[in-house]
Amino acid sequence: LSDEQIVLLGKSGSGKSSLANTIFGETEEVFEIDHTATSGTSQCTKATRVVNRTSVTIIDTPGFFDNRTSEEGLRNEIARCVVECSPGPQAFLILLKVERFTDHEYEVITKIIESFSEEAFRYAVLVFTRGDDLPEGTQIEEFCRGNNRLRELLERCGGRCHVFDNKHWNNNPQHEYRNNQLQREKLLNTIKEMVRNNDGGCYTNEMLQEVEKAIQQEVYNALKMAAGVTTGMLLGALLGVPIMIAAVIPILKTALSPVVAGVVQAKLSITGVGLGVVAGLACIKRKTHHHVANSNNQWP
Repeated sequence: LSDEQIVLLGKSGSGKSSLANTIFGETEEVFEIDHTATSGTSQCTKATRVVNRTSVTIIDTPGFFDNRTSEEGLRNEIARCVVECSPGPQAFLILLKVERFTDHEYEVITKIIESFSEEAFRYAVLVFTRGDDLPEGTQIEEFCRGNNRLRELLERCGGRCHVFDNKHWNNNPQHEYRNNQLQREKLLNTIKEMVRNNDGGCYTNEMLQEVEKAIQQEVYNALKMAAGVTTGMLLGALLGVPIMIAAVIPILKTALSPVVAGVVQAKLSITGVGLGVVAGLACIKRKTHHHVANSNNQWP
């Protein structure tokens, strides 16, 4: 059996868990679906099934802007999911609804860039849910072309996109497009083709660590600018020594921005890969927001 590892990304309520069940084609819920008003998945969950003679592993992640998960907790979970599916996922499915692409949806994409860098788009497929909201006769590519940001995002993802409707398209076998079973086959074929185009490669933990290494240096440089912080204190703080952290935090709060000041403090409760990831991602966020502001809200 060939093996595919797929990570689902999107904001809360985008239908990630439902899509996972649709891909598996199971009648029972492999991934539990939260039908309440609160967000669904609060931590990474993983399941494996054989689909069309392929072993498919799906990792469902907490939604961006989850009302029960802090931003730091979300970043840790996402980093953990990459480590868990070692050597790494062959595909990121970025979930969006068939609806107006607002600044809120745009921010989801920004957070994906913050978490994984631009490299993730080599392994990404756009997957839209609530396909029944598409005008009759319209395909998802046409929908994307109607919005500049969506069109540019689709180009970043190599033109790869599909659409599902987890409520209305499950029992629609005769329709040549509005049909989850047909869309599932097309999606799995797209993933196989993408894996071939990437020479069988995947998004690896080493890629995540490369992002982390570059950012750790930036964090160190930023901290070094803070008046009164010695080299020893900086090294101790970056290595997570509690007494050094306690000494650095008050200086950070007065000398640096709240985002950077919170980085070292956050280390007290973070271990493993997430330790450096959170620190680095805080700086990426700061840079990204600065870049967006300076480009008049154009795509970064």
